[in-house]
Amino acid sequence: MQYTSTALAMPLEVGKLLLQIQWLPRETGETEMSQVVQEKEPEEEQFSESSDDESYFADPSGNTVPRNRTPRIVDDNGYVVRTSILDEGTRPEYIIPPGTADTTWAMVKRIVAFQGEGWTSLWKGLLTSCIHDVLSSNLQPVLDNFLQSLFLSATPDFSGPPLLLPVLSHVVTGFLLSPLDLVRTRLIAQSAMQRHKTYTGPIHALSHIITHEGGLKGIYLHPHLFIPTLLDNTLRPLLHIVLPVYIARNMGIGPHVAADTYPVVWGIAELLGNCASLLVTLPIETVRRRLQVQTRGTAKPLQTCVETRPVPYNGVVDAMWHIISEERSDLPLKTDRKKRTEEEAENDNWRRHTGIGQLYRGLGMRLSASVIVFLLSTVNGDETDAGWAEL
Repeated sequence: MQYTSTALAMPLEVGKLLLQIQWLPRETGETEMSQVVQEKEPEEEQFSESSDDESYFADPSGNTVPRNRTPRIVDDNGYVVRTSILDEGTRPEYIIPPGTADTTWAMVKRIVAFQGEGWTSLWKGLLTSCIHDVLSSNLQPVLDNFLQSLFLSATPDFSGPPLLLPVLSHVVTGFLLSPLDLVRTRLIAQSAMQRHKTYTGPIHALSHIITHEGGLKGIYLHPHLFIPTLLDNTLRPLLHIVLPVYIARNMGIGPHVAADTYPVVWGIAELLGNCASLLVTLPIETVRRRLQVQTRGTAKPLQTCVETRPVPYNGVVDAMWHIISEERSDLPLKTDRKKRTEEEAENDNWRRHTGIGQLYRGLGMRLSASVIVFLLSTVNGDETDAGWAEL
């Protein structure tokens, strides 16, 4: 049952994750190319007189080779240097054209239509996600009961914060299962094309990461993995517990509302709390996904099916700053250069100059999922399956 529930929600999870890790720089590289063309034009004008003589020997059929070609920047080995993420000629075959989707559903459609992915890519990491959800939903209550009995038996007059033990159980559970979450992110992010795959499955991915990225210590305690895991698994349960109570007490819903006395009213407060918590948790989740995609140690960079930042981030704060300062939020991007230049000149709004929108990719889908969970729990009268609530 859990596997079926996870499978139904998996396409949306894949689309959301790919939107979160996709890198969209503010400058797409067209400015640099136009400058190169302008620098070459004066040189061509010097030979305009000699070209008149050459025209005498021109092909009368009119099949002439265009002279004003856009020069290409090459490296020392003669390979063309990629200067724009919108350049189709230098884009790797396994990367979905960047900036073509601005919502989770739009990304799902792009995955299906892209030749290198297809329908089967909507369920990448399904088994790992199911195992993670099953272990999380069963391990967290056990840890919570263990901590409650441990603290209450050791200190019968324990008067610590009532939120301490429930939040601590979520943090410990998230920490213990963080390797599975890392493997799931890598499996979803990697290309589905066989010759560009890094991992063949979850077991191979886990063993490969342990071998090349610092062993168990690296997979658990590396700052790029440990700090985001700690933040994500602390803020999420804390806000989930605190915000509904705060909303019920301060927004006229009722100071004594509880799940067992007023289930519908409490569900409304919980829905509002979940929607408000996304403003804090979604940027942390986005940063965590981007740091999970980065390889460390002796591992080769992951060949992802969407555009990712070529320079790795140095931590949570560095990732957050660079997403806001160097990326753009106006999607979808235009692929035609002339049309794109005209529209950007006319619609030069704030979304083109900030990457704040990149921190909230998948927000609409998460809000819709919260509403669906509320409606299902109201109709059924009990708690909805955690697989759907995880969206």
